[in-house]
Amino acid sequence: MAARSPALFGLALCLLPTTALAGERPVVVELFTSQGCSSCPPANAFLNEMSKGRADVLPLAFHVTYWDRLGWKDPFSFEAATIRQDRYGHRFGDGSYTPEIVVDGSVGLVGSYRGEVNAAIEQAKRERHTATDVNVVRAGEKVAIKIGSGTGSGKVLLVGFDHEHTTKIGRGENGGRTLTEANVVRSLRTVGEWSGKPLQIEEPLPEGQDVAVVVESSDGRIVGAARLSGGST
Repeated sequence: MAARSPALFGLALCLLPTTALAGERPVVVELFTSQGCSSCPPANAFLNEMSKGRADVLPLAFHVTYWDRLGWKDPFSFEAATIRQDRYGHRFGDGSYTPEIVVDGSVGLVGSYRGEVNAAIEQAKRERHTATDVNVVRAGEKVAIKIGSGTGSGKVLLVGFDHEHTTKIGRGENGGRTLTEANVVRSLRTVGEWSGKPLQIEEPLPEGQDVAVVVESSDGRIVGAARLSGGST
């Protein structure tokens, strides 16, 4: 585990909607990683496995920027990923490190500790903090988001991600290796605020081959989620 250093694509989008029914939505699994971190490949491989055919989880790989100055600039790193992890670090009191997996916005764990991560996923499935249904469809060159009524509130996050990338690493801690990474997040933005009432949002398609929508409560927990394509491809 490495401590934090100080400091458009062809759209292959399925036209069928995915609805996350209350109590049945996927558990959101966020991996914070970097191609410049030698401890990250095992966690990347773990997330890759989760991305293959598991409908019970929504795995997303956020590539952070703070490794970029240490020998290799990760081509998929972006500042919004670093900011998102920093917020988790302040909430959990453990700072930012790679590889870190955050399960449903509720707990942060070392990303390569499979047993602990799997236990956290199962706990999240039992607790299933779901406040509302989420429905996501493609509408031409836009994405249409429908969020149902419910108890609570939260911000609506639009996530664009690519299914898989293989990269030859030229320098840094992983220099000479070839890494395959799944569900690589390419964009993240807030597109609305949900207040417990039904909400409809239409937005331009985000950067990336696939789309997910996450509803995040004020305490950072995930209370709604859906993926456009209805599963891994």
